[in-house]
Amino acid sequence: MRARVSWIIVLAVFLAFPPFQRERVEEMGFSEVFRMERMRADSALTQALRSRWDAEATAFVFPWGHMIPSLEDVRRITGLRIYGRPVSGYTYPCYHDLAERLLELPVERRSSLVPRVSRRELASKPGAQADLNLRRFLVLFLGRLLFATRGDAVHCHFLPLLEDLSGVGGYAWGAAFLAHQFDSLGASERQTSTSGFFPFLQVWAYLRLPALGRGDLTRLGLVPIARRWDSRRDSRNLGDQLKRLQEATDSYPYLDVVWQPYLWEGDDGQPWLVQARPYFGRSVWLHALNLVLPLHLYLSQRSLGLRQSAVEFPVRDRYRRPGRSFRGLHNTTDWRERAKEQIDNWEHRGKVVKSDATTDDAYLQAYALEYGGKVYKSARHQVDVAGEVASLRALLYSVGVGGRPRSW
Repeated sequence: MRARVSWIIVLAVFLAFPPFQRERVEEMGFSEVFRMERMRADSALTQALRSRWDAEATAFVFPWGHMIPSLEDVRRITGLRIYGRPVSGYTYPCYHDLAERLLELPVERRSSLVPRVSRRELASKPGAQADLNLRRFLVLFLGRLLFATRGDAVHCHFLPLLEDLSGVGGYAWGAAFLAHQFDSLGASERQTSTSGFFPFLQVWAYLRLPALGRGDLTRLGLVPIARRWDSRRDSRNLGDQLKRLQEATDSYPYLDVVWQPYLWEGDDGQPWLVQARPYFGRSVWLHALNLVLPLHLYLSQRSLGLRQSAVEFPVRDRYRRPGRSFRGLHNTTDWRERAKEQIDNWEHRGKVVKSDATTDDAYLQAYALEYGGKVYKSARHQVDVAGEVASLRALLYSVGVGGRPRSW
């Protein structure tokens, strides 16, 4: 969902569907997100969040510790389904014939890998058959809005999953969406935009960091929760907004961080939460075809009301995934076989997050050693190198390293 793509059009198309098609979309788990109204993009906020993303931990690093968007956040904020089959299957070296057959549209042949269909083509030809019309609409939604790409074209690598529309509703599209969010945040530092459904990150920040003052709660009681919020207007230029946000985050009052924003949130009007609850509070692997990324929820146990314990920080090499330059893969790949262990992990709902810690001290000490002053972004919080070295020496002595001071 990009600022220049009007979400009102999506809402209008969805409401124009005959009742039986709206029912099918509801069965697929997309009806709630389709009913959302337009929200202004807050580029400064998403860039400020992006600058604090640690790709190895797949988490934000703030002065007070890790914070991680979770499957519960996805379900409550967007209404997307997070339970069911992992979004996995085959990726192919060429999709042209499949795309032209299933969409009945000409496909751009600029690449031998994933074809791209013009958004204008999708919108301009209504399609005579109901299933064809719905399939085109879902390709637009998945390939352009939910998993947004650059330019005016729609990638079709999800198209094989839409061939049988009756099976679409069995996939955990919300988990795939979260994997894409993680992947977008971990892209090249030179890339400033965050692709995909941007209201998710904005509302996540409104709920967790209310003192930043970037959103207004204007419509109480609506679900999904993203429908309740509007972004505040800010007339300052982007650079000034970003600078002020970095300073505000660096000096954010720790006691104002909201670790459990849904603690008093009722289930009224949200029947989908019943089936989703078994996936809450778990560290698990997320799947979106050739994206297989971990949700290290144990890194932010305080979001579950738990004390943080000393943790082992993640290392990316534990699961080698294709680099960004190998997304297409030149061979047909069965991701259910290639990521068999991670698929099994998802089907067993990952690992429940528990803690026996009585204080957060051990975690915060390990966190400070791992990240040092890198969590501070504003010029007002320049790191005192001599002070950091002295603190580290004192910490080493306190944990029993002892002996003569080593040279640094």
